[in-house]
Amino acid sequence: MSAPERIPPRSVTTAELLAEGELTVRGRIRDASNAALYCTVSYDGREATCVYKPVAGERPLWDFPDGTLAQREVAAYEVSEATGWGLVPPTVLRDGPYGEGMCQLWVEVVPDGELLALVEGEEPEPGWKAIGLVEVGDGETALLVHADDQRLRRLAVLDAVINNADRKGGHLLPAAEGRLYGIDHGVTFNVENKLRTLLWGWAGEPLTGEAVEVLKGLKDGLSEGAALATRLAALISPAEVRATRARVEALLESGRHPEPSGEWPAIPWPPV
Repeated sequence: MSAPERIPPRSVTTAELLAEGELTVRGRIRDASNAALYCTVSYDGREATCVYKPVAGERPLWDFPDGTLAQREVAAYEVSEATGWGLVPPTVLRDGPYGEGMCQLWVEVVPDGELLALVEGEEPEPGWKAIGLVEVGDGETALLVHADDQRLRRLAVLDAVINNADRKGGHLLPAAEGRLYGIDHGVTFNVENKLRTLLWGWAGEPLTGEAVEVLKGLKDGLSEGAALATRLAALISPAEVRATRARVEALLESGRHPEPSGEWPAIPWPPV
C-alpha cells in the first residue's frame, strides 16, 4: 500500500498575514503626526514587521472627516494596486491592540541615489526636474529638484488620482530590486482639489502612453458597480468615489499632468 501523498503547507499571503496575524506593538514612530506604531505581525509560521495606525490615535483635521485617515490609506493602496504599478506597500484595515486601524507592511529602505536635491541656478541639469526656488538662509535661494525618474512619474499620476494633499520627500521609500514606494496617504480623496506634492516636475507635460492606458483602466474600474469602485465604497464616501472618477476623466481629457491650481499651497510643509 503506497503512502498517502503529502500536501505541502499553503503559503500565507501578505494580505492574510497583515489582516489575520497576531499584532504585537514593539514601539512608536515618534516623528509621525498621528499615532504610528512599529509592530510585528505573525500568522501560521510567517512573520513580518509593519506599521499600525489606530483610528483612535488620529488627530482631527479641519478639512477631513474625523476618524477616516486609516480608511484613506487603504483606499490609496487599492487604487495603487489597480494601476498595476504597486507603488503603495500592502495595506489593510483591521482590529488591533488599540482598536481598528490601518496596518501596512514595513518597507526596508535601500540606497538608490538621490531623488531630491538642492542645486544652484534656475534650471535643472539633465536627469532632473525643477520643483521651485526655496530660501536656504541669509536671503539666498536654491533650486529644489527631483529626479526625472519613471517611478516618480508614475507616483505623480497616482497622487493626482487620489488627490494627495501631502506628498513629501520623506514619504518616498526606495526599496530592494529597484522598487519605489510611497507612504502616508491619510489626507487623500478629498472632493476639493488639494493636491500638494514635491513631484511637480512634469506639470503641464503630456502623460506617457503607459499612464494613459492605466487611467483608462481606472476609469473602467471606477464605474458604478465595478470592482474598484465597490472596494472604495467601503472606505470613502460616495461623493469621494465620484470625485476620484472625475479626476481620472479630467486627466484623460487633458492628456497632461496637472498643474498647481493656485487655490491651495502647491508644496507641502515641511517639504521633507
